[in-house]
Amino acid sequence: MMRQFLPLALALSGALALGGCISFGEDPPAQLMSLSSDARVAANTAKTVTDKEAISVGLITAPTPLRNQRVAVRSNDSFAYLPKTAWADEPARLFRNVLAETIEAKTGRFVPDSRNPSITPATRLGGSLVAFQLLGGQGKVLVIYDATVAREGSDQIRARRFESTAPVASEDSRAVVEALNRASNAIATDVADWVVQ
Repeated sequence: MMRQFLPLALALSGALALGGCISFGEDPPAQLMSLSSDARVAANTAKTVTDKEAISVGLITAPTPLRNQRVAVRSNDSFAYLPKTAWADEPARLFRNVLAETIEAKTGRFVPDSRNPSITPATRLGGSLVAFQLLGGQGKVLVIYDATVAREGSDQIRARRFESTAPVASEDSRAVVEALNRASNAIATDVADWVVQ
C-alpha cells in the first residue's frame, strides 16, 4: 500500500519545492488609474433627440506601445513604462470616455455608447490617439489626438490634429496620471467646440 502512495508523495513534494521558484510576473499595482472628464452631464438629465442631434464617438485607434494598460514613458525614440502603475483600461478607451462625456456636457448633444448599434447619429467623430505619454526627463506629458468628423448626407470628411502638454512636478505615477488627465480634458474641450462647427 505504501508503494502506491510513494510516487504521489514524491510528486507533491517536488511541486511544493518548485512553488517558491515560480513567478507569474511583477506584483499588480495597489490601484488602477483612470481618467475623468472635468465637464460632467448632470444626474437625472433627460433628453429626447433625433439622430441628427446626436454625435457618435467611435472607438479610438492607437499605436502598439499604447495598446495595453501600462503608463507609457517616451525617451527619444524608445518607450518604457512606469513601474507598478497601470490603467483600469487601455488609454484609448479611457480617452474616448472623456471625449464622449465632455462633448455631451458642453454641446448638449446626445452621445450614445459606441456599443449600441441601434442608434445611428448623423455626426460621427473618429480618430487615433497618436501620443499619450510622459516625456521622460522633460517634466511634462504629451497627448496627441488625430480627429475626423463625418456627417450624414455629406461626402466631406473634416480632419484635425489636437495636441496638449501638461507639466509634471515629478515622475511619480499619481503626478503623471493627473497631468495626463489635464491634457486629455484640454483636448476634449477643444474637440467639443470643433465637432459642432
